[in-house]
Amino acid sequence: MNELQESALRVRLSVPFEEAVQRTRTALQAQGFGVLTEIDVQATLKKKLGVDFRKYIILGACNPPLAYRAFQTQLEIGLLLPCNVIVYEDDGGSVASIVDPLGMLVLLKDPAMDAIAHEAYERLVDVAIALRGS
Repeated sequence: MNELQESALRVRLSVPFEEAVQRTRTALQAQGFGVLTEIDVQATLKKKLGVDFRKYIILGACNPPLAYRAFQTQLEIGLLLPCNVIVYEDDGGSVASIVDPLGMLVLLKDPAMDAIAHEAYERLVDVAIALRGS
């Protein structure tokens, strides 16, 4: 397992890509996260490079109360927001992978961000648990 996979909450889903994306959006919403940005990697690579790629989407998820607290604590937090969530097709199913906000604490080196990162982590773990159970 590579370093990126180790710093993510990763869930394998035995459902088609489109259903995995919808389930991911629903699980995020249940934990107070909205999707601010969406990048269709497959379409972008086709348009910009003319290459074929698997179905793959990057969702920029944000929990407004947590984001506001983070901005009040560390103005540069915008460099790490929104929380990226990826969904891609893989071996007849799909994978949803969520950034681990605790991993970002190493970059921040700001103890005041600990409680916010831990709350975000707990909420995102609940998203992963919901996806596993769906």
